[in-house]
Amino acid sequence: MDAVSNLALLLGGSWASGIRMYATMAGLGIMHRMHLVTLPGDSQVLANPLIILGAAVLAVVEFAADKIPYFDSVWDSVHTFIRPVGGAALGYMATSGLGPVAQVPVAMLCGGAALEAHVAKATARVAINTSPEPVSNIVTSTGEDALVVTILYFIVRHPVIATIIVIVLIALTVLLIWALFKFVKKVFRFFFRKKEEGKPAAEKK
Repeated sequence: MDAVSNLALLLGGSWASGIRMYATMAGLGIMHRMHLVTLPGDSQVLANPLIILGAAVLAVVEFAADKIPYFDSVWDSVHTFIRPVGGAALGYMATSGLGPVAQVPVAMLCGGAALEAHVAKATARVAINTSPEPVSNIVTSTGEDALVVTILYFIVRHPVIATIIVIVLIALTVLLIWALFKFVKKVFRFFFRKKEEGKPAAEKK
């Protein structure tokens, strides 16, 4: 694989892991076994049939869990540590032939990309679940599924475009996280204010 393809795979795979880690890992492993991509370094372990099977089973569980209101936020909370570590591990294993001097910064970059995507996803779900007029969780979750599949497709067919898409998504995600945090804070303030207003005067003292 050339440098551009490796960059697309690492950035795209890491960012997608922040949204759907298990589906991304299973997808990369399957694509390697089908000779659509060549996973670099030790990341070829993802092509092991047992790892593909385990990741696929967890991907199905996540597919269902992510479409249940409020439970999706619980699922995201549990994966706050898991998804970034998955992205970092992908970067670390992929550069195993370059030594620790390259592995550590690449792992940090990939872990950071996965963390950013995860924070944006988790914050968006909190905003949706607490909004007075929430968007359907199923619609949002299905859109995330489609986005991950699209990124994996471009990694295989158009690595340059995949790299550009992920860079743009990372930039947009920063803005999205900022806007969502402000929105969630306003929503919580609204609910807490209503709760305080509903208390008897004696309880407020």
